[in-house]
Amino acid sequence: MSTGLRRFREPRPAGVPVAGERCELCAEPIDAGHRHVVNVESRALMCACRGCYLLFTVPGAAMGRYLAVPDRYLYAPRFAMSVADWDELQIPVRMAFFFHNSALGRTVAFYPSPGGATESQLSLPTWERIMAANPALADAAPDVEALLVDRRPGGFVCHLVPIDACYELVGLVRTTWKGFDGGQEAWQAIDAFFGELRARSREVGTEHG
Repeated sequence: MSTGLRRFREPRPAGVPVAGERCELCAEPIDAGHRHVVNVESRALMCACRGCYLLFTVPGAAMGRYLAVPDRYLYAPRFAMSVADWDELQIPVRMAFFFHNSALGRTVAFYPSPGGATESQLSLPTWERIMAANPALADAAPDVEALLVDRRPGGFVCHLVPIDACYELVGLVRTTWKGFDGGQEAWQAIDAFFGELRARSREVGTEHG
């Protein structure tokens, strides 16, 4: 499945169908710039043609079972979060993404790993405290938008992104990671990924609690 930011790394003519790729809802051929729909019950990320995608931008379509993934990118270079907060969230790596799972009725946390997306047991009180300190990012849409947090040497940065961008990062880590520390190729690819996110994003201010 072609997901997230792949179309920006491998540009193809817009509107040209990709051989073998079809809408997973109606089976129509789809192009390289196609969008995605989330099956809220199964958590499946589905490739969609323009017609199906637009159908599920309407609130309540299909009784809310399917939701169109939006195309909003925000960037908070001064994300109010401490190392102690990160430790409380039990994230053992540099980056993780957080989103509200409607089926579970709570926020969940995942981080990319060589084995795919790995769930972390999220401390909800800690996360609620972090979000209270960062109100500009508190309106991420359930199921279809996520907060992707990256721990940098100078502190934490956060991107509000479509959920498919997070799984693009998961796939990137899974396919490039080598050995214990990932290797130069993996980290170059990860840094390039975040560079692309930054280029697409509108910077927002955050208020420190």
